[in-house]
Amino acid sequence: MKFDKPATENPIDQLKVVGRPHDRIDGPLKTTGTAPYAYEWHDLAPNVAYGCMVGAGIAKGRITAMDTEAAQRAPGVLAVVTADNAGPLGKGEMNFASLLGGPEIAHYHQAIALVVAETFEQATAAAALVRVDYQREPGAYDLAAEKPGVTAPPEDTPDKIVGDVEHALAAAAVTLDETYTTPDQSHMAMEPHASMAEWEGDKLTLWTSSQMIEWWRGDLAKTLNIPAENIRVRSPFIGGGFGSKLFLRSDALLAALGARAVQRPVKVMLPRPLIPNNTTHRPATIQRVRIGAETSGRITAIAHHSWSGNLPGGPTETATNQTELLYAGANRDTGLRLAELDLPEGNSMRAPGEAPGLMVLEIAMDEMAEKLGIDPVEFRILNDTQVDPAHPERFFSQRQLVTCLRTGAERFGWHQRNPKAGQVREGRWLVGMGMAAGFRNNLVTTSGARVHLDAQGNVTVETDMTDIGTGSYTIIAQTAAEMLGVPLENVEVRLGDSDFPASSGSGGQWGANSSTAGVYAACVKLRETIAEKLGFDANSAEFVDGTIRTQGRSAPIGEAASAGTLTVEDAMEYGDLDKQFQQSTFAGHFVEVAVDVATGEVRVRRMLAVCAAGRILNPKTARSQVIGAMTMGLGGALMEELAVDTRQGYFVNHDMATYEVPVHADIPEQEVIFLDEADPISSPMKAKGVGELGLCGVSAAIANAVYNATGVRVREYPVTLDKLLSGLPALA
Repeated sequence: MKFDKPATENPIDQLKVVGRPHDRIDGPLKTTGTAPYAYEWHDLAPNVAYGCMVGAGIAKGRITAMDTEAAQRAPGVLAVVTADNAGPLGKGEMNFASLLGGPEIAHYHQAIALVVAETFEQATAAAALVRVDYQREPGAYDLAAEKPGVTAPPEDTPDKIVGDVEHALAAAAVTLDETYTTPDQSHMAMEPHASMAEWEGDKLTLWTSSQMIEWWRGDLAKTLNIPAENIRVRSPFIGGGFGSKLFLRSDALLAALGARAVQRPVKVMLPRPLIPNNTTHRPATIQRVRIGAETSGRITAIAHHSWSGNLPGGPTETATNQTELLYAGANRDTGLRLAELDLPEGNSMRAPGEAPGLMVLEIAMDEMAEKLGIDPVEFRILNDTQVDPAHPERFFSQRQLVTCLRTGAERFGWHQRNPKAGQVREGRWLVGMGMAAGFRNNLVTTSGARVHLDAQGNVTVETDMTDIGTGSYTIIAQTAAEMLGVPLENVEVRLGDSDFPASSGSGGQWGANSSTAGVYAACVKLRETIAEKLGFDANSAEFVDGTIRTQGRSAPIGEAASAGTLTVEDAMEYGDLDKQFQQSTFAGHFVEVAVDVATGEVRVRRMLAVCAAGRILNPKTARSQVIGAMTMGLGGALMEELAVDTRQGYFVNHDMATYEVPVHADIPEQEVIFLDEADPISSPMKAKGVGELGLCGVSAAIANAVYNATGVRVREYPVTLDKLLSGLPALA
């Protein structure tokens, strides 16, 4: 099915099942421990062996010698796999360093060997016996040190310039020119990266923890130099990913190589301390923002440049995305700069680009509002735009940013905020309020599904879409139930298998909208098939209570499958509506904090997110996504940071004991409001994404609240107490 015209009224608009706050249908499996994750397919691999990865002990250089003899002689060891004996390996399109290194080393903890043994304990003990000699080479590990030499944009991301920013800034009545930094951050998903592989002849089955099934299968085929059709990837349940499992990782490749070496199934799980350096992370940024405005508060010029670093061939952190579209202004200049660093691979982490970009832009907007003497909410509203500022002919398909901000201000009690910083005190606590706008582009991509109908009227949906804890099972079941007029309990959903039609996968905030649109397409075809079999007009027939109906006639839909199960397959493909309209999602984030006047400890007291993100397919699971994102934003604002050893080139705090994330005691009162919205430009579902929007702007709202409480402006994340202490008022 092709979606190239705005959606009109369709069966989803009935909202009998879609749009309702249903419990997650996979909840009972997860709460009873019967949902099988990547490392837990015990019944399918009774003779499984275990692999333990050996990671590189240097950040850059080469292996001069590797002694595996002691490991090979250790009890229970079946094989030691290295680049020397693994056979010729390629590299996937989405990996920037080889997943099995040697002799060249690209980054610290790059996999250089796998020890396979009868038990996990034997493999772990033997891996410690592998001896490696290295020749170190000097590397670049400090973004700040490399920044002065990086002046030109990457070839594939030229600066975006409209008008004459320098002249407009010089002529502006009020200007701001500040530099801000965001740190490297780790995904820290609950489930570690884990895989189990089994070969049957030249056919490989991989049980893994993957957000994007088709991407993994394609890149694994390229890496192993085998046809993609010889690989089956299965990942029906995933314990979190946040972008770290978008692309093929070393555990999957090593499990496949280990299983091929010992001719039996092999499990590989990355120990927690290896994950931050071996997999991916959100790269640090240095961002300069310049804004010019009239005394009325109207922005006349805005410039935003961001520096980030990566391995050769790696992408930039696109931290200027939102600045291109969020606020009006005739003169604009946004640009990215990429330094080559020899740190581990930087790549997508929840809301790549907008998350670190809004951490900065929304502090700058607050600083500018203060210079102008305008309320921060009103300053943003004054500079709203209904068109793409660089291309005024492109209207936003839906843009309710002003409603988000006004609704949030009213619900949060923003009028009670003292605009003068450092004035509100409750005992030893300094109290303040902050806010920020949220923005994330809406993306859609081709997504397919297969739908079966049996004689009892039961429906089964198959798609390789994944569920990383977001509720994919439930909204896909809701879509099929709505389209075919059957109870939700009559729908079975099967996900995460490359034998099923390829879907969008979970990433980019496109998963819910795109995957359900693919199910919609398949259900349209099944409706037509049912109608034809039973002699109904598909265009006028209704599907209600397990029946197909027209005036004066009805029949159970199961009758269409009386001679055997009906099976149809289709995919939703997209035209050029994204070129005609700018599609985005918006939010208003409001936060109250208290700061200990003696210690600088920050406590977030309450948080509110008001979101405009198209039709909300399931308010219950969507709220869960947003409050999770708000929690993640709290971590980014106050504690999360991968500390870089700029001499040795690695992340020092590479485990959960030293990389701090929020815990239950840190989480305050959280409220989420979804504005009523249906976007017919987006898809037949009229939905958009919300799981990443909930993060975008949260950290800045917290930082702005800390400033309002203390009068101390911190421009270097995270906002830790050491950055506050010197500016706090003296104790009487």
